[in-house]
Amino acid sequence: MVEDTRKDGAEIIDIEGRSAAEIADSLRTLIERGALRPGDALPPVRALAEQLGVNRNTAVSAYRQLTNAGVVVTLGRGGTRVAGTAAVAQEGFAADTALRDLGTGNPDASFIPDPSGVLPGIARRPVLYGEPVIDPDLERSALAWMGADLPDGTPLRLTVTSGAADAVERLLAQALTRDDAVALEDPCFLTSIHTVRVAGYRPVPVPVDDEGMTVDGLRAALEQGVRAVICTPRAQNPTGASLTAGRAAALRAVLAEHPYVLVIEDDHYSLLSQQPHHTLISAEHRRWALVRSVSKFLGPDMCLAVTASDPETADRLAMRLTPGTTWVSHLLQRLVHALATDPDVAEGIRAAGEHYAARNAAFAALLTAEGLPTTPGDGLNVWVPLGAPARAVSEQLMRRGWLVRPGDEFALGDHGASERLRLTVHELDDDEQRRLAADVGASVRAVRERSAMIDR
Repeated sequence: MVEDTRKDGAEIIDIEGRSAAEIADSLRTLIERGALRPGDALPPVRALAEQLGVNRNTAVSAYRQLTNAGVVVTLGRGGTRVAGTAAVAQEGFAADTALRDLGTGNPDASFIPDPSGVLPGIARRPVLYGEPVIDPDLERSALAWMGADLPDGTPLRLTVTSGAADAVERLLAQALTRDDAVALEDPCFLTSIHTVRVAGYRPVPVPVDDEGMTVDGLRAALEQGVRAVICTPRAQNPTGASLTAGRAAALRAVLAEHPYVLVIEDDHYSLLSQQPHHTLISAEHRRWALVRSVSKFLGPDMCLAVTASDPETADRLAMRLTPGTTWVSHLLQRLVHALATDPDVAEGIRAAGEHYAARNAAFAALLTAEGLPTTPGDGLNVWVPLGAPARAVSEQLMRRGWLVRPGDEFALGDHGASERLRLTVHELDDDEQRRLAADVGASVRAVRERSAMIDR
């Protein structure tokens, strides 16, 4: 038992346990009861191990469990402290800022289709309890849409959820328990980081390069015992990388030795993507799910995703839906189907995808001319290499009127300070893009010059 007298003279704090799980549970209980508050320091690992009479690695493991669950934070020489209640980074507009916000990750509102033309035709009759949870028209079109990108002959079932994040959360919950390991791309989509940490799973980072998730990274994650893998097959957020055919085949070969590891493909960009879909899912894999939401091309408020999965996963996913919202509104399902099958809307989605690609490519060329070679990738954002600490560059950009997202927000592994920015620039006109590129270049040079002066 460890006793720690609080500075304010409050009660003595007792930490107990012999195993990592027991120590972590003891600390979690103290935090939940308010005996430890946000910002409070925890004992150093060595002191905790000595006081409890356990191996130092046991104490390290206990702190790691709490860190991965978001309960505590490790601050290097600042020690380990109880995490605060500040919200984790999320997509969308920043609140209360007068700066031009380039960190939103939003689609262009002008490309979101107007639903008013199809609304009168979708409210044909009410849906009652006990009826099929998937609207028949949506099911027929979704089976063709999803099945076309899966191996021939793969048995699949469909589930409709309230968006991709809802689908991923429920897919993980039906297969995992707290502290189970999940392989995540690194850098990673903010919502995936949040989902895994809130649920108390242990994220295992898998590096991403220009061809997507790396083979060595996935192999190492599987050797660490991950029970699920979340992969973005194209337009990976934040990097814009898409799996190549060769990389997908190599990843499938690695997964062939682990057929019961749940593979979740989050194909969030789908109809907007300028790249073909190459899947990690083989016909022999036993536990898998392909998730496609409509939020990027029909609008973020259109909270609907279709999941194709193996029959057992579909059954277990359906069970996860029964305690709460058993089905997604059939009015919403009919609206999605009506829009997605409208030829004019389909043409608008194609034009939107080309617009995002062209605007990102134009901005990448401007950055390259500024001495910052940039590849635009696929998706709504541009992943910008700086050669300087991203947070310092972002502070310089704030002084010039821009609000940006540093790459640190997307990092899982311990790589030190990120030297990347993720910028959402497709709504900027030509003059604004030129000004931003010049400001990014000037900000990088200012940070480098300051660093050089300190090093002298």
